[in-house]
Amino acid sequence: VFRRLVEVGRVAYVSFGPHAWKLVVIVDVIDQNRALVDGPCTQVRRQAMPFKCMQLTDFILKFPHSINAKWAATRWAKKIEAREKKAKMTAFDCYKVMKVRKMRNRLIKIEVKKLQKAALLKASPKKALAAKGTAAAAAATTKVPAKKITTGGKKAPAQKATPPPKTQKGQKAPSQKAPAPKASGKKA
Repeated sequence: VFRRLVEVGRVAYVSFGPHAWKLVVIVDVIDQNRALVDGPCTQVRRQAMPFKCMQLTDFILKFPHSINAKWAATRWAKKIEAREKKAKMTAFDCYKVMKVRKMRNRLIKIEVKKLQKAALLKASPKKALAAKGTAAAAAATTKVPAKKITTGGKKAPAQKATPPPKTQKGQKAPSQKAPAPKASGKKA
């Protein structure tokens, strides 16, 4: 039974060739005859080497291949992943995303308005007072229904204004006057 298998991380002894009597580590297997080896401690550059000139040892080094983690951290990979997630979304997932976006945009809009108002106050207090004055004047011009006070000092429930009566299609509203009849060409 073979215990020394060709695998990534296996330490090998180079028995002949230009790098004879040096240790190398198998970085990757190219095909059934060659492997990519590296020996930084023994001054063997990374290169393809045939298995004929290597003798496998019992030692194995662990290579933490972290390229997948590094790739996943890039913006490119994140965009691809987001595109795949979006393609797999159901209609309900799209609806939830839409609601969350609306909520987020509403919060952003509120914060931006607060910051704009603060900047306006900081930049010129006179303009801010004028803006407040026009807003107060506009609010004062709108009619506010008066509240009735009943006996006992309690407020009466607010009365609702009756809406104008609805008219059917082709009919004129009651507030409009009917046109005067046309005078005929005959004189009486």
